[in-house]
Amino acid sequence: MTKKALCILPHRPFSTAFTPEVPSLYSFLQPSVFSIKNNHQTTSLHEQSINLPTSPPQSLSPSQVATLQTTLHKSIITSNTDEAWKIFKSLTNHHAFPSKPLTNSLITHLSSHGDSLNLKRAYASVVYVLERNPMVLESQTIHSMLCSMKGAKTVVPAFALVKCMFKNRFFVPFNVWGSVLVEISRENNSLVAFLRVFEENCRIVLDEKLEFMKPDVTACNAALEACCCELESVSDAERVVGTMSDLGVIPDEFSFGFLGYLYALKGSHEKIDELEVLMRKFGFLPKKGFYSNLISGYVKSGNLASVESSILCSLNVKDGKEWNFGEETFVAVVKGYLQKGDIKGLANLIIESQKLEPSNVVVDNSIGYGIISACVSIGLSDKAHSILDEMNALGGSVGLGVYVPILKAYCKESRTAEATQMVMDISGSGLRLDVETYDALIEASISIQDFQSAFSLFRDMREARVPDLKGSYLTIMTCLMEHHRPELMAAFLDEVVEDPRIQVGTHDWNSIIHAFCKAGRLEDARRTFRRMIFLQFQPNDQTYLSLINGYVLAEKYFNVLMLWNEVKRKLSGDAQKGIKFNHSLVDAFLYAMVKGGFFDAVMQVVEKSNEMKIFVDKWRYKQAFLETHKKLKVAKLRKRNSRKMEAVIAFKNWAGLNS
Repeated sequence: MTKKALCILPHRPFSTAFTPEVPSLYSFLQPSVFSIKNNHQTTSLHEQSINLPTSPPQSLSPSQVATLQTTLHKSIITSNTDEAWKIFKSLTNHHAFPSKPLTNSLITHLSSHGDSLNLKRAYASVVYVLERNPMVLESQTIHSMLCSMKGAKTVVPAFALVKCMFKNRFFVPFNVWGSVLVEISRENNSLVAFLRVFEENCRIVLDEKLEFMKPDVTACNAALEACCCELESVSDAERVVGTMSDLGVIPDEFSFGFLGYLYALKGSHEKIDELEVLMRKFGFLPKKGFYSNLISGYVKSGNLASVESSILCSLNVKDGKEWNFGEETFVAVVKGYLQKGDIKGLANLIIESQKLEPSNVVVDNSIGYGIISACVSIGLSDKAHSILDEMNALGGSVGLGVYVPILKAYCKESRTAEATQMVMDISGSGLRLDVETYDALIEASISIQDFQSAFSLFRDMREARVPDLKGSYLTIMTCLMEHHRPELMAAFLDEVVEDPRIQVGTHDWNSIIHAFCKAGRLEDARRTFRRMIFLQFQPNDQTYLSLINGYVLAEKYFNVLMLWNEVKRKLSGDAQKGIKFNHSLVDAFLYAMVKGGFFDAVMQVVEKSNEMKIFVDKWRYKQAFLETHKKLKVAKLRKRNSRKMEAVIAFKNWAGLNS
């Protein structure tokens, strides 16, 4: 185990003499690491050189060193980075080192910025200190700097820093730098580079017997992954395994998984058998991760027979626990088979898997669902459909769950006609979709105005005796209304009106009547109104309001009079049920019949409104009269129709037109 205590071995004596040559570890920083601002201008990094003295400079007095250290401390506190760097250079150029806390504070401060320039400064400082006075460095400073390099994705300096530590025998616990370097390696596809550092570290551990530098199993797995997945080298992988054994690092499931991938890739079946035996000795039952790696190796090598046998074998070792491969594994399998045009092989794989899967397997965890979903996820829903067709041709049982991913893909791709046909096939095979799937399919169909598919799906829902039809019914009716298709609404409503699972109400008929009236299709509105009454649905105030407004737009005022006569009958006695004689209805009737000249009916509405204490604003009807009947002569009217004359006089008196 890695010791928490920080242990640094005694270092070899270091020369205190300056050398004009730039160490090789600085090479990637060339042409300069020491860049500071001069005369308020930033000098280009490519035009500078490391200002190392070629002859011993004059030493600083203790008071000068103290003054510079005080100024350095203030510069760090105030984040005056350029000034801090300048002072650090002054000290080191005169063979003076800041105190240990100041040195570590400066390096941490420089690396915390995360920008390229200050990371280079921090790196140069660490290397300089490592080569001249490593005892002043703290392990936390190394850790912080590597974390900053990780954030900045500076891979090369990170590896160079660790190699410099090794070179100068600055040995600190593995957990200080190892886990960060593993993360850097994974994030930047540099596992092979990590492998070389790992091997050097392990050599030091074994030679120097430094327990605290022993890598953990995560680091060992990173090295194994480099050998198995990138180098694809059996000898390198087995050397890492040997090192793990020498160090006493116990492998985990990932260790066996990487080896499984490599042996599958190389076709080493005997080695795989040995791995499975060894896994059990370590207390591991081969699980999803191990088989996923085997499958990936076999796919890459093109060995589809072993892919199939591995998948089927995995179904026998679940130890009562249900698990499934990830999408990445299924995608690899699908691509492997389709690359060889082997759709029949995929169909057969699903059929054979179904024989081994428990009857109560969760659909999403079935092999068939995984394969079909993988096809869909990479945009091959047609191939997925072909697999199902092949399964049917082979006499296989296509479970409902296997269809679902394709149906969802068809919805997303707006291929609703094909989705509807698939639903018909599903129903024909005796399977039944759930209400959520039906709802989603209907919504997708209706949204692209594929009304025929929506109606077919709803009929299938009814025939499948789905108990909850309300959601899809409302979706269809609402969308038809939004797309101004009242004729389809009427036909649809007429088809489903007697289904007890759908609670059709007056408001449904009102929606259709309103849509017809708004479109000026008054005959269709009147026909729907008659159908509504025939089926014993009671019209309400909204029904009449829509009809009145439609008739007024078409200037068919006599039809409004007929509606008033009907409403008037219903308002007497118990027949008032269902109608609210409210202000909106009063206003609609008055305006229409004033415009139509039916003043006797106007006064009947006025009388009824007074009786029911409904406030009426007379100004609107006075204006309507003046616009329509200003040339009406009462004297002439008296000779022709005395009753109408009396009604006109009564209206004018009521409206204040005689004053």
